[in-house]
Amino acid sequence: MNAQDIIVPQADLGAAYRAQKDAIDAAVSRVLNSGWYILGQEGAAFEREYGAWLSGGDAPAMHAVGCANGTDAIALVLRGLGIGPGCTVATVSHTAVATVAAIEMTGATPLLIDIDPRTFCMDPAELLEVIRNPPAGLPPIRAVIPVHIYGHACDMDAILGPCRAAGIAVVEDVAQAHGGRLNGRMLGTIGDASAFSLYPTKNLGALGDAGITATPDEALAKRMAAIRQYGWHRRYISDEVGVNSRLDEMQAAILRVRLPLLDRGNARRQAIAAAYDAALADGPFTAPYRAPGVEHVFHQYVLRVPNREAVMDRLRALGVMTAIHYPVPVHEQGAYAGRIATGPAGCAETSRAAAEVMSLPVFPEMTDAQLEKVCAALRTV
Repeated sequence: MNAQDIIVPQADLGAAYRAQKDAIDAAVSRVLNSGWYILGQEGAAFEREYGAWLSGGDAPAMHAVGCANGTDAIALVLRGLGIGPGCTVATVSHTAVATVAAIEMTGATPLLIDIDPRTFCMDPAELLEVIRNPPAGLPPIRAVIPVHIYGHACDMDAILGPCRAAGIAVVEDVAQAHGGRLNGRMLGTIGDASAFSLYPTKNLGALGDAGITATPDEALAKRMAAIRQYGWHRRYISDEVGVNSRLDEMQAAILRVRLPLLDRGNARRQAIAAAYDAALADGPFTAPYRAPGVEHVFHQYVLRVPNREAVMDRLRALGVMTAIHYPVPVHEQGAYAGRIATGPAGCAETSRAAAEVMSLPVFPEMTDAQLEKVCAALRTV
């Protein structure tokens, strides 16, 4: 195939399956033959293995609890912490809407903080300001959800300090940063608890919806495990109000295949990012910023492009597909505009970013020929 005939998708889930086809097919067959499809041995094993993976190095021992999806994972953590009606939860508007939807699922009130324009993560200075001077008319702030967007870590030290002083829980949203680190610490092990989406496009993805929570607090983990199944601490007896949000055995078995390959996949993402950095070195676009101490795992490789539509069209003509994560901030979307509180800056940096961000292709199965195709297109544009 000639270089001009290569089309590079922004993501390729089929390639991810084909790369692991035999092992995934065997795992699915194992579940089908077991006769047990929900909350069985596969799910329990994946929870143990994921907790152990998170706990590597100097991280505390982590207890993981699987659930139906990443949105539910956030809501389960909040419910487990006793956060709901009468509580405000601060997060960002530059995120998948799932983060805010999960807060409202619990009955809590969202408060949207602006971002650092370099990292696209929560601005700790504005968070400190709203902790010291909460917006009028809102319930007390009881939790903060920093979102490790695109694979880059939030400034957790600057976030944790004022939250600890004010008795505010910190729940990491790690949906886009499986395996990322901050000063050597695994993301998802720094706050009080964490929530991960395992949606198919994620760095660690199932072949359907799935999610998982993690915490060093064993009692909190046990409570979340009960809440995900109707509040059962004893079978068929709801000792507290719960929901139905269970990780099925099929997805757990597939995730067990993929977890040991996650670090290698992240390394490939980082190698792709390094190649893009080099291709952009003499051009008008700036490579994504990496803050000191951050190990970026590039769930997305995101540029800020003022003339975005023209650049996307030009790349498409050259056979390179791109995407926008995310085109409309949560606070500007019809379901939320005018009724969700924002911080003092009114999410101004968030709105500016939404008009400029563009995601290049990045997935571990990208071939060298595809990578060179993208790099050549970047040099051309």
